[in-house]
Amino acid sequence: MLKWIKPSNRSKGFLFEDLAKNYLLNSDLVFIEANFYSRFGEIDLIMKDGDVWVFVEVKYRKSDRFGSPFALVSLSKQKKIIQTAKFYLLKKQLNEYNSYFRYDVVSLLGPADNPQITWLKNAFYGA
Repeated sequence: MLKWIKPSNRSKGFLFEDLAKNYLLNSDLVFIEANFYSRFGEIDLIMKDGDVWVFVEVKYRKSDRFGSPFALVSLSKQKKIIQTAKFYLLKKQLNEYNSYFRYDVVSLLGPADNPQITWLKNAFYGA
């Protein structure tokens, strides 16, 4: 007999990141990489919008009762994303002075099988 195994938070995170990636692909962005890690932090999705590098944070909440998914992207989280993005650009022999880039947040809200997706372009700034 098969036993039902509850998915881990990490595996659920991958599911929501995949939903966000497909949403952005349908909005004409180009997928570059997912789950880029550095000693500074992680970037969920790296996409391109024309010649603009797009560093995407994906956040999911079942309900907005305790705040929106956007509220989960704290100032300290933003700083980690910015540092990780700078490191990524450096690895690609680019930098924040010769490359166009932005930080977006994709919010997923509602039931896991059919969340409402909201895309916030230029969600925060940092150089």
